[in-house]
This record gives sequence, structure tokens and C-alpha cells, in this order.
Amino acid sequence: MNKFWDFRPVMDEAGNETAERELVMNGPISDESWWGDEITPAAFREELNAGSGPITVWINSPGGDVFAASEIYTMLKEYPGKVTVKIDALAASAASVIAMAGDVVAMAPTAMMMIHNPATIAFGDAKEMQQTIEILNEIKESIINAYELKTGLSRAKIARMMDGPNGEGTWMNAYKAKAEGFADEVMYSEDETVAVAAETVKKITENMEATIDIERRFVAMIRDKTQPAPEPEPEPMGRSVDELLEELKNKKR
Repeated sequence: MNKFWDFRPVMDEAGNETAERELVMNGPISDESWWGDEITPAAFREELNAGSGPITVWINSPGGDVFAASEIYTMLKEYPGKVTVKIDALAASAASVIAMAGDVVAMAPTAMMMIHNPATIAFGDAKEMQQTIEILNEIKESIINAYELKTGLSRAKIARMMDGPNGEGTWMNAYKAKAEGFADEVMYSEDETVAVAAETVKKITENMEATIDIERRFVAMIRDKTQPAPEPEPEPMGRSVDELLEELKNKKR
């Protein structure tokens, strides 16, 4: 059996296995067989349920069988432990559906995610072609279900993103995927984010202090202008006693 997955134990610093495991998905999803093959899904389920601790799912895949992706998505959602999805290179098509199963979805800053409309190859008469169209439309709705649960975006917007401007879907880098809700984190950028946030808070604080200082000066200026001017000292009325006495002395002479 050609497996497209690999479960690996996570080792501690002493080289001992921990309760945490890694699931590595590298390459096409169900490149040879999954749909209609009961052995492959059973093997995956058995390996997944061999433990109950947290699991990290590494994805680098161009996609593949939509039904295989649906089954893996459901298995991961049903898994009792925490599921962290890390996209190190590419999660396209069906692989992006599997990524939506993560409790936390993180992307490397160099990684890409791509979503698009389901496609198939069909032959037959007009009725068979129409039936194929109806099936593809229903498959699209089922995929939108997974995207909607993760992102919270409207179904109409998700449908437009799957269509893409030229019918080729939508490609998203890590930051765009995070902005749209398809990812929760951009790997290795936490420290930078904290630094940017701290600098922003610092600038806001400085601006607030400057604004308060300006307001204080303005209030003081208004207060100075509105205070009544000091009353002038009353001018003496008539001559003083000393002046009168001096005048009398002069007259006696």
C-alpha cells in the first residue's frame, strides 16, 4: 500500500517519546487509491487512534481525492486530542479542506494555500453531463461547509473565492490566508508581532501625552485671558495731612 501519510512520535530532549505525535502529509492525497478502498481509510484511522495526545499535522500537498480529504477531515475533527495544522509549503485543493480540521492552523511565511471549484472527468449523453454538473455543485457546497465553519466568511464570498477571477480559484499567501480566516497564525512571526504591537502602544502613549500637554497649555491660556484684571489702587483724594501741616508752617513764617 502506497501511503501518503506518516505518523511520527515527538521526542523530548532526553530522546524519549512523548504523548504528542506528528502526522506528515507530503504529496497528493490518495495518489493511488482511497475512494472505494476500505483498507486505506481503515489503516489511517487505526494509526490516528493509536494515541490520544495532541497531534501536529504537517501538510505539503497539491490536493487530490475530495472524498479522501473529507474522510480525513472528519477523522481529525473527531480526534479527542488537540489538532494543530502546520502548512510548511502548500495546502491546495483537497489538502486545504484537511487543513480546516485544525484547532489551530499555522502557515510558514513562505507557504501558500489554494482553494478552487471541484473538477472531474466525465463522458456520456446530455443527461449524464447534467447529472455530473449537479454532483459537482453539491460537492462544492460540501467544501464550502468546511471553509465556512473555519473562517466565518459568508458562503457567497467563499463561492466567489473558489471561482477565482479567471475560474482558476484563489491563491493565498500566509498573511492573506490569516486575514481571510483560513489560517490562525503565521509561523515564526510572533516576536515580530509583539514588537510591532509594543511600538504601536508606545507611539499612541506618546501622542496621548503630547495631546494632554497641549490641552493643559490651552486651558491655562484661556484661564489667563478670562481672569479679571487687577483693580488699580485708589488715587488719594485731596492733600495728605503731612502736606497740610507743611503748608501751615510755611504760612506762619
